[in-house]
Amino acid sequence: MSARTLIILGATGDLTQRLLLPGLESVMAMAESGGRPLDIDLMGVGRMAQSAPDWQAALERSIGSGPIRDRVRETARYASGDVTEPETLQRLFDEAPNSPVLYLALPPQVSESVVDALGSVRFPDDLRLAIEKPFGVDGRTAAALNARLARLVPESQVHRVDHFLGMSTVLNLLGLRFANRAIEAIWNADHVASIEIRFDESLALEGRAGYYDRAGALVDMIQSHLLLVHALVTMDAPPSLDPHHLHDSMMAALAATRLRGDPAEASRRARFTAGNVDGVNVPAYVDEDGVDAERNTETLAELDLESIHTRFAGVPIVLRSGKALGEPVTEIRLVLRKSHNRPAGLHGDAPPTSIIVSLTPEKLAIELDINGAHDPFTLDRVTLSTDFAKGKLTAYGEVIAGILDGDDTLSVRGDIVEACWGLVDPVLATWRSGAVPLDSYAAGSSGPREWASQ
Repeated sequence: MSARTLIILGATGDLTQRLLLPGLESVMAMAESGGRPLDIDLMGVGRMAQSAPDWQAALERSIGSGPIRDRVRETARYASGDVTEPETLQRLFDEAPNSPVLYLALPPQVSESVVDALGSVRFPDDLRLAIEKPFGVDGRTAAALNARLARLVPESQVHRVDHFLGMSTVLNLLGLRFANRAIEAIWNADHVASIEIRFDESLALEGRAGYYDRAGALVDMIQSHLLLVHALVTMDAPPSLDPHHLHDSMMAALAATRLRGDPAEASRRARFTAGNVDGVNVPAYVDEDGVDAERNTETLAELDLESIHTRFAGVPIVLRSGKALGEPVTEIRLVLRKSHNRPAGLHGDAPPTSIIVSLTPEKLAIELDINGAHDPFTLDRVTLSTDFAKGKLTAYGEVIAGILDGDDTLSVRGDIVEACWGLVDPVLATWRSGAVPLDSYAAGSSGPREWASQ
């Protein structure tokens, strides 16, 4: 790895303190334990002035001790200024001792202003840009942002960050699917009756109204995270794990994806009311600080999809995500078709078996029906399960390691971003027209009662 200067815009923000710095810490700790060279220095940038001791104190809370970590922490610098101004950005590049990595840990509107300002700045040809989701607010703005980025640096030097694509998640799915003949042989419409990709959280708003109330569950989770997981689940095998091959396969899967019916038929939305989650009273979403009830922001969304690709043609696919739900469920579930040639005399009428890939914690479960212990003619349901090996890095550590290495495997390619918006934009337009009701559910419940029959 060549020497790099990591410049974090938004260094005093929650994202940097809670995720980026701990992720960077895990990268440095792994390099130390493996004896790997890691030549980086750190510049933090924020709008507000901050003293050197305060910046050092923030780093000490997030970065542990070790040869690399001590050096990075002790030499780290902090600068204040308006990062949407070309003069501020130029000063940062001029002061960077090594080739810069510019990490935009900023709200999307500010990030877009930074991208605009970069058009008037001199920077090295090998500049790497890291941008947090969401990428645009719809397909049109995402395409415009992609065009502006393309005028600055090559696509391979743009890292659109979606930490859901931590390397372990990607490799676990690819390894499971394509390295196991028994799994790959049934990973298709001949054997799979339905697919559900679900991320139900017990967490409520957690102080994120400033962003979440303008995004909602559909944009915050489904448009980005879950559609990317959907692509990994439904795509064909890439020729290799080269980023170009992997992204091409994901893009082909998204290009073959359609809404199952018109946008009103293929979508549902709901918002939580007051309730109790794990013994804690949760106020109604509309009563949370910073929420504008008139926006009709949903906290639970479902999207019905289908693929026109041969592999999963005709298989219903549901993507679902929500907040303040009673039981966290974060999984990919492939429901298998029932055996069509079970001999007469074998009893038992359990629901269809499933292959379940849990996302948090990362775990694999395969359900089977086998002869019962007390009556060999009656089938019993059993589950074979195993944990996926945990990566040494946090999800953000994996992202940062890829950016520093110049590996864009975990980045979201520009055309993939636009394809995801292409599926979600018609739904958002339909919701704004009022054609889909905003249902409600009590915090701590499993969702609206009327959805159970969907």
